[in-house]
Amino acid sequence: MKFDAPATTNPIDQLKVVGQPVDRIDGPLKTTGTARYAYERHDAVPNAAYGYVVGSAIAKGRIKSIDVAAAKAALGVLAIVTAENAGKLEKGRLNTAKLLGGPEIQHYHQAIAVVVAETFEQARDAGQMLRVDYDREQGSFDLRGGMDTAKPAGITAGPPDTAVGNFGSAFAAAPVQLDETYTTPDESHAMMEPHASTAAWDGDKLTIWTSNQMIAWGVGEVAKTLNMPKENVRLISPFVGGGFGAKLFVRSDAILAALGARAAGRPVKVTLQRALVINNTTHRPATIQRIRIGTTRDGKITAVGHESWSGDLTGGKPDGAVSQTRMLYAGADRMTATRLAALDLPESNAMRAPGEATGMMALEIAMDEMAERLGMDPIEFRILNDTQVVPDVASKPPSQDPQAINNREAQSPSKDKPFSQRQLVQCFRTGAERFGWDKRIAQPGQVRDGRWLVGIGVASAFRNNQLTKSAARVRLETDGTVTVETDMTDIGTGSYTIIGQTAAEMMGVPLQKVAVRLGDSSFPISSGSGGQWGGNNSTAGVYAACVKLREMVAQKLGFNSAEAAFSDGEVRAGNRAVPLADAARDGSLSAEDAIEYGDLDKKFQQSTFGAHFVEVVVDAATAEIRVRRMLAVCAAGRILNPKTARSQVIGAMTMGVGAALMEELVVDKRVGFFVNHDLASYEVPVHADIPHQDMIFLDETDPMSSPMKAKGVAELGICGVAAAVANAVYNATGVRVRDYPVTLDKLIAKLPAVG
Repeated sequence: MKFDAPATTNPIDQLKVVGQPVDRIDGPLKTTGTARYAYERHDAVPNAAYGYVVGSAIAKGRIKSIDVAAAKAALGVLAIVTAENAGKLEKGRLNTAKLLGGPEIQHYHQAIAVVVAETFEQARDAGQMLRVDYDREQGSFDLRGGMDTAKPAGITAGPPDTAVGNFGSAFAAAPVQLDETYTTPDESHAMMEPHASTAAWDGDKLTIWTSNQMIAWGVGEVAKTLNMPKENVRLISPFVGGGFGAKLFVRSDAILAALGARAAGRPVKVTLQRALVINNTTHRPATIQRIRIGTTRDGKITAVGHESWSGDLTGGKPDGAVSQTRMLYAGADRMTATRLAALDLPESNAMRAPGEATGMMALEIAMDEMAERLGMDPIEFRILNDTQVVPDVASKPPSQDPQAINNREAQSPSKDKPFSQRQLVQCFRTGAERFGWDKRIAQPGQVRDGRWLVGIGVASAFRNNQLTKSAARVRLETDGTVTVETDMTDIGTGSYTIIGQTAAEMMGVPLQKVAVRLGDSSFPISSGSGGQWGGNNSTAGVYAACVKLREMVAQKLGFNSAEAAFSDGEVRAGNRAVPLADAARDGSLSAEDAIEYGDLDKKFQQSTFGAHFVEVVVDAATAEIRVRRMLAVCAAGRILNPKTARSQVIGAMTMGVGAALMEELVVDKRVGFFVNHDLASYEVPVHADIPHQDMIFLDETDPMSSPMKAKGVAELGICGVAAAVANAVYNATGVRVRDYPVTLDKLIAKLPAVG
């Protein structure tokens, strides 16, 4: 189905099932422990052996030799695979470093071997017996030290640099100016389920049960890496215990499980230990961001400049921290610039809202700082500079082709492009009323509650809506039930449920009569999960398949498909009604189709918007920070399931608190690795850290987006949260922290005197 004109009234608009806050249909499996994840596929792969991955002990250099004799002789060992005996391996298109290192080493904890044994303990024990002789080289591990040699590099949302007008002259002439630098640290995805895979060979055919967000991409990567035909690779991933972008790409667990299984002659399961999740897989890179804003004395932005530096391995890509600055606020003279430093740290890549999450941590503090210089309310300053057209040299929504994502290719620019929907102002107005913004005291450090200093903060939320082809197969069974098959994944987002709701709405059956099967490369290729593109695109693909199935059913039952209505398990037109199941009396009916997009996204900028409100308290003596309450107001198209969408947003808000107050991968700049590579020392929020969370979805549909009239929301929820927390801390204390995370050591010496 080609979607090349704005959506009009269609069966989804009935909202009998879609749009309702129904429980997740996979919930019972997960709450009873019967949902089988990649490492637990004892049902499909009995008698699997265990693989243990050994990571490099240096960050850069070469392996001179590996002595495997003692490990091979150890109890229970079945096979040991290194680069010496793995056969010819290619580097995939979507990873920067090789997934099995040797002899060259590109980063610390790069996988250099997998030891396969009868038990996990035996494999781990033998792994410690490997004797590796390295030739260590000097590496570059400091982003600030690499700024001078950093080079321009394109981001997902466009070219490295943009310029409109003459920023330099406009900024110099601005009556009110801000020029500040902000930093964000390296961060880990820290998902609950580590990267894990179980691999089995049947002749020259390979099946991998894996934890992966993008099945079709993964098939291509495994095939390329192992030099085998794509048709001989099957990936299965029905449940993913968290990904946040770390599992967009095949990682070493899948490749080493496959190599280990081939060497051992039996199925092998591999999970990466937490230290390797952090140092071996991907992470969000640190950034250094310089923001300059010039305004008139009444607060109109005349000049805005945003420069960002981040680092990655040679051949990698930068963080897109400048992306939202190209679209969020008005201003005639503008510039953005992105620079990439070559670092020998573990690979950086996508993490929830890559670009906007880090960029808004800086931009939204800068907006508050500018509002203070102007003597304006921070909300009113943002509203004054709202725009209904893209103010920068905007890029078209980024391609979801994996090669484009890997290369971060620049997209074609266009000017004066209107937003399809933009309710940012309404998000602020609604949130301010609900949160009690009018009670805020603008002067910092004035509100106390006993020993606590109290402050509230605000920030915008912004994330683009991304469109990509997505397919599904829908089958009407002989008993009247409907089965949906697509390789779409559910990473805890509720994909099973919203896909089931879509099919139920389209075919006129209750949700209980829909069976959803996901995460198998033998199913039609979907959008996959990531970038908050999954919900809208995958359901639109199911919509397309259901349209085709409705036509088949109508023809079978003798109805005009344009007049047939599907409701309550029947097909109706005029005074005639026939049970839906009658169409499959002679055998099931199956239809497959995909949603393919025209150029509406080129004519209209499709984005999602929101506003975050946060109240914090800071201990006047110790500078301990606690978040008391949070509110998010989101405008993100039709909300397909308010219950699952709310869970996504409050989860993202929680991650935003972590980014604001605690998350930081600490780099050992001598050796080149992340020191705190476990969940004991890499701090993430726990229940005690998170207070009451409230959220509001504005009533919105976007007919430019898809037949579902929906957009993404899962990443919008993190964008701006950290800045809202930081702004609230400033309002409480009068201490401005520009280097995340905002920790007590950065506050305590500057707190107001305890009276």
